[in-house]
Amino acid sequence: MTRGIYVSAMTSGSGKSLISLGLADMLYRHADRVGFFRPIVEGDDLASDPMVLLMRRSFDLPASRARGGLTRADARALLVAGDRAEIDARCVGIYSEIAAECDVVIVEGTDLSGNDSAVEFDLNARLANNLGAMVLAVVGARDMSVDEAADTVDVARRALDAQGVSLLAMMVNRAADDAVDSIREHIRPGRSGRPVYVIPELSEISQPTVSEVSTGLGARQIAGDSNLERDVSGVRVAAMNVGNFLHLLTDASLVIVPGDRADVLVATLASSFSPDFPVPSALFLTGGLAPDPNILALLAQAPFPVFALDDDTYTVTRHVSEVRGEIASGLRRKAAAALGAWSRHVDESELLERLELPRPVSTTPLRFLHDLIQRARTERRHIVLPEGEDIRILKAAEILHRRDVCDLTVLGPEARVRELAANQGVDLTGITLIDPATSGLRDEFAEEYTRLRAHKNVSFDQARERMLEGAYFGTMMVQLGRVDGMVSGAAHTTANTIRPALEFVKTKEGVKIVSSVFLMLLQDRVLVYGDCAVNPDPNDEQLADIAVASAETAEQFGVDPRVAMLSYSTGASGAGGAVDEVRRATDLVRQLRPDLAVEGPIQYDAAVDASVAASKLPESTVAGQATVFIFPDLNTGNNTYKAVQQSAGAVAVGPVLQGLRKPVNDLSRGCTVEDIVNTVAITAVQAQQPAAS
Repeated sequence: MTRGIYVSAMTSGSGKSLISLGLADMLYRHADRVGFFRPIVEGDDLASDPMVLLMRRSFDLPASRARGGLTRADARALLVAGDRAEIDARCVGIYSEIAAECDVVIVEGTDLSGNDSAVEFDLNARLANNLGAMVLAVVGARDMSVDEAADTVDVARRALDAQGVSLLAMMVNRAADDAVDSIREHIRPGRSGRPVYVIPELSEISQPTVSEVSTGLGARQIAGDSNLERDVSGVRVAAMNVGNFLHLLTDASLVIVPGDRADVLVATLASSFSPDFPVPSALFLTGGLAPDPNILALLAQAPFPVFALDDDTYTVTRHVSEVRGEIASGLRRKAAAALGAWSRHVDESELLERLELPRPVSTTPLRFLHDLIQRARTERRHIVLPEGEDIRILKAAEILHRRDVCDLTVLGPEARVRELAANQGVDLTGITLIDPATSGLRDEFAEEYTRLRAHKNVSFDQARERMLEGAYFGTMMVQLGRVDGMVSGAAHTTANTIRPALEFVKTKEGVKIVSSVFLMLLQDRVLVYGDCAVNPDPNDEQLADIAVASAETAEQFGVDPRVAMLSYSTGASGAGGAVDEVRRATDLVRQLRPDLAVEGPIQYDAAVDASVAASKLPESTVAGQATVFIFPDLNTGNNTYKAVQQSAGAVAVGPVLQGLRKPVNDLSRGCTVEDIVNTVAITAVQAQQPAAS
C-alpha cells in the first residue's frame, strides 16, 4: 500500500518547501518509487509549478509521478461556488494515479497565505484525510519568541487533533539561529513522546538571488556577466556622492542607481576589479535612462550583471525589497543549503522508524549519489582541495559546505581566491583558505619532506620549494593528519596528483600498486570497473592486487563484491599468455581472499548475462551476476568503461584511487562541479575507514 505524507503549513511563511525537499531526499534513499503532489499550485499553469519542476529535476521523477492538482484560481472559484467536494474529487483522482506508480507520495499543501488561512487549514486537513495521508505539520517560527513558538506547536496539535488527522511529526522551521536549542527545550511533548525538530532560518535561502530579483521585476540585462546565480546580501541605493557611496558598498550588494549617474557606474565597476574593495551582486539602472555609450562599453566587461528598468529609483527599491528567495527557484545552491539544514537538524533514522518503509530493491544512479552524500555525512571528515584558483573547485566547495558534507580546506593565494569567488558570486563562508606560500606550515612540511626523501638527497631548500605546489602541500596535510583526504586534478594531470602520494604516503601494507576503479551507475545497479585509469599492463600479481583492492572499494560503497577476472576466454576453453596470466591472477586472489567470490578467466557476456553464464559456467556463483570487473589491461578497461558510459547511458564516477594508506583522488581536467562534489564525497567515505599501517 502506498504511504502518503502530507506536508502542511500551520502558519504563513512556514518555509515548508525546505521540509518537502529534505523529506524527498530522505525517502528517495529509502524507497524504490517516490512521488510528489501539490493539490493547489500558486501559478496559472499546472505544468510549470516551480516546486513540481524542482522535484522532477532533483530526483529524476517522470511527469506522471510529480504533478499539480488545481490552480489557486480554480480552487477559489470552486470554493466560492460552494463545490468543495469537486476539489476533493479532483485531488483524490490525481493522487490515486500518482500512488499507483509509487511506494510513497509527498503531498505539499497550501501556504496559508492571505485572508483565508482558516479556510486553507481546513482544506489541507480535509485533503489529508481524504487522501489517507499522514500529516507532517510545519510551524514557521520567524519573528516568534521562544514561548510563542512552543505555544504555536501546542495550538497546531490541538487544531489537527480536532480535524481527526493522523499526525506523523511536527517541525518548527525558520527559527532564529540563536533560539533553536531554547525552542527545542521549551516545546512540550505530544502524546507520542516523539521529538519535534527545529530548523533555523537560512539566509542562503531567504536571501534572493539576482535571477529571482531580475525575474520578479522584469529587468532587462544590458551588460556584464551572465551568471545570475548570485546571492543578494543587501541593497544599496546610490543617492550620494561616490566617496560616501563606496564607503557603504559591501560584497554581494545589489546597487540601484539612475542610469545617467556615470560617476557611480564607473566607481562600482572599478571597485569590483580591486582586491581591496567589494564586488556587488548586480547593478540595476533606473528611470529608463541609458548610460553614455562609452560607459556602457566599460560595463560590458563587468564581472557582475547590469540591468535596466523603466521605473524610478524609489519604485525599483520598493519592489526589490518585496522579492524573497525561494527553494523552488531551482537554484542548486539554495537546494544544497536546504538539504544541509535538514541533515543537521533532523534525525532521519528516528523519522524513518515512524514510517516503517520497505527497503528499496534497486539502486539507480541518482539514489546512489544521494546515498553517497549521506554516507559522507555520517562520520564527518576534512578534505583539502589544492586548486583554489579553479572556479569549479570553489563552486563545488560552496555546495559541499552548504550540504554539510564535510569540512573543507582550499589552497591558493588567498586574495586571488577570494577575488575569484566574489567575482563569480561564490560564498566561501565556513571554508578554510590556506596560501602555501605564506603559511606557517610550509617550513614544517618541508622538514618532514626532507626527512621522508633523505634517501633521494632532497635538501630543505628543495623541499621548501616543492611545498609551493598545491598537490605536495595538500598531500603533506593528509600525511600528517591535518586533513583526512585530498582531491586534485581539475587543472593538473593525474601524475601531478598521484606523484606526491607515491613518494611519501605510500601504499597500504601488503599492497603492491596503486590502482583505480570507476563506479558505473547503471539504471538499476552499481558495477565496479578496475583498473581503467592508472596501470597500463599489470602482471598477474598486480591484477590480483587490483582485484582485492577493487572488492574492498566495492564493499565501502555498499556493493556486494562478486569479482569477474575478465579475458577473451571463459574457464578452461582457452590458453595462451594473456589468458594464463588472468588464470594465475584468479588463483592468487583466491589465496589472498578465500572468502571472496571470484571467477576467471571469464568473458564479459558470461559475467553479466545469466543465460550465457548457464551454458559456459553453470556451477559458478559469480557468472551472470558479477559486480566487480577486473580488466586485463588499461587499454581494454578504459575503452570498455567509456563504451558502456556512452552506449548504455551509465554514469561513471571516478576514477577512485585505491591502495594508498590515506585517500587521495584524482579529477579529470574536464570535470564538472558535480564530478568534484561526488569525488569529494567518495574521498570522505574512504577516509572513514580505519587508517592503514
